[in-house]
Amino acid sequence: MPIDQQSIQFFVGILLKIVILFVIGLLSPVGMNWVERRALAFMQMRLGPNRTGPFGLLQSLADGIKFAFKEDVVPLAANKWLYIFAPVVAVVPAFMATIVYPLGPKGVDIPFAASINSFVYSLTGIQLNLSTMDLHVTSFNVGLLYVLAVTSMGVYAIVMAGWASNSKFSLLGGLRSSAQMVSYELSLSLALVGVLIQAGTVDLVKIVEMQQGTYFGFIPKWYVFVFQPLGFFIYLISAIAETNRTPFDLPEAETELVGGFHTEYSSSLKFAMLFMAEYVNMLTVSVLATALFLGGWSGPFVSQFPLLAPVYFLLKVTLFMFLYIWLRGTLPRLRYDQLMNFGWKFLLPVALLNIFISATIALFAY
Repeated sequence: MPIDQQSIQFFVGILLKIVILFVIGLLSPVGMNWVERRALAFMQMRLGPNRTGPFGLLQSLADGIKFAFKEDVVPLAANKWLYIFAPVVAVVPAFMATIVYPLGPKGVDIPFAASINSFVYSLTGIQLNLSTMDLHVTSFNVGLLYVLAVTSMGVYAIVMAGWASNSKFSLLGGLRSSAQMVSYELSLSLALVGVLIQAGTVDLVKIVEMQQGTYFGFIPKWYVFVFQPLGFFIYLISAIAETNRTPFDLPEAETELVGGFHTEYSSSLKFAMLFMAEYVNMLTVSVLATALFLGGWSGPFVSQFPLLAPVYFLLKVTLFMFLYIWLRGTLPRLRYDQLMNFGWKFLLPVALLNIFISATIALFAY
């Protein structure tokens, strides 16, 4: 059966956006790692990486190349297949979540559209007429549930890595992680319920669209300002705990567990995959915070210049990612009993209170 021109353009547009997001996902750990090392160095009055490339910009790339070519050592007593499979389980769901990132509005004019059309024609002989594009790979009415479902697979990777390594340090890291992520995933999910009550949908694109405009001409309609300041506070803490970052980095806890669940992965390509999955998950929770609480791609002059939308979106995500670095350079690690008590005795009741407040506001407002 012949494929019509419209279907070809649809698939080419989807493929182009997937490639762009995949490249962003690959480069974000490299860039974030350099920024983190340099920022922490300045906070601690050190120099940080400044030899490889200008300002040390190529240091993370050099480390990645080193990981790829280092000897891959598998412990003799390890469960070999689970040991190898765990990094794959960590990195694949992390990248799967990127397809629902709402980077901008629908129907944005594509820069250099004529050049792209001619390039595709020279490669495939297919004449395209790409001129506008939606700045998201796909949009469906359960987008938020999809993100929560695929990112929740990360805990299995950590538990598999800890158990399959056959190391007491790795096993303790895996057990800590499973308890921590189950505990704080509950608070994180409940923090999002308030947003869903206000928005009436779980489609990320529609949630962002509902936050466009202002109240009284100067207050943005972002949920963090109007309906969900408490929900944002709960989400912020739960997201940091979900990604195992300071001060909730108990699954790794270098001073206690050597390296936690990835102790036995040495410095090989599998370690790089676990490292990459952590940073891509940080990117995902930053994207969710931006889309659900900070208005997504909204900002001044977006209606006149739609290409400003992804700039605003990435700027908000970058500020959220910098918060991770700031906290790492500022706060000490919690004790494990403090971590669990805080999650179950404080965050969970406050999250339930936020749902009650959100439902009451929705009852009287609508």
